[in-house]
Amino acid sequence: MAKNEKKKHIDKNASEYYHLKKDAVEKLADTSNAPVVPEKELKKYKSGGKFKIPQWLKVVFIKFWFGGAACYFFLWGLGMYLADLETMLVVSIGLGIVTDILINHFLHFLEPQKGDFDKWMMFPQRKFWTFFLNIVYCGLIFYCIMQTYDFLNQIILINTGQAESNAIPIGVEPLLFGLFYMGYDMLFIGIKNTFVKIFRDANKKASGLK
Repeated sequence: MAKNEKKKHIDKNASEYYHLKKDAVEKLADTSNAPVVPEKELKKYKSGGKFKIPQWLKVVFIKFWFGGAACYFFLWGLGMYLADLETMLVVSIGLGIVTDILINHFLHFLEPQKGDFDKWMMFPQRKFWTFFLNIVYCGLIFYCIMQTYDFLNQIILINTGQAESNAIPIGVEPLLFGLFYMGYDMLFIGIKNTFVKIFRDANKKASGLK
């Protein structure tokens, strides 16, 4: 009998000890009364060193790098086998694929919170139809890039007295092509964002007058 009573006493103490621990854990896990901490304050304690790469610099580098890669694979790799119109079509499709499937998805992956990098994309929506829009959009960018090459070459030839020659002072290569792609892309996106802001401000004013 003594052994049974001793065992019951031990079981009772263990049960009480478990309930005490359980209550303590539940109190610690209860966040209903916790104060709301601003996101700006939380960012101070997130992992990472003091030096952080600005978001715009990440975006610029990604666009430059992928633009140069598209030039290397599509323009350098296939340009010598295609006519001018075919080259423009193939490069436009290639750039559209790179923009829609690689650049935009990579930016969505890197954004701190969903939607943070939408302002850096012409078509930030994740829809099947953006694939075709990006091909058309990249066709426009490619046309602007080639016109820029022609313009710069003409300026150089005129200033060097070789306007009548067929020389090409600045050839198409990935680094400069990537810079042009990034530059025109950011220019067109900036124009789009400006018009969107004007439209939204106009809507807010119109709503306030009602």
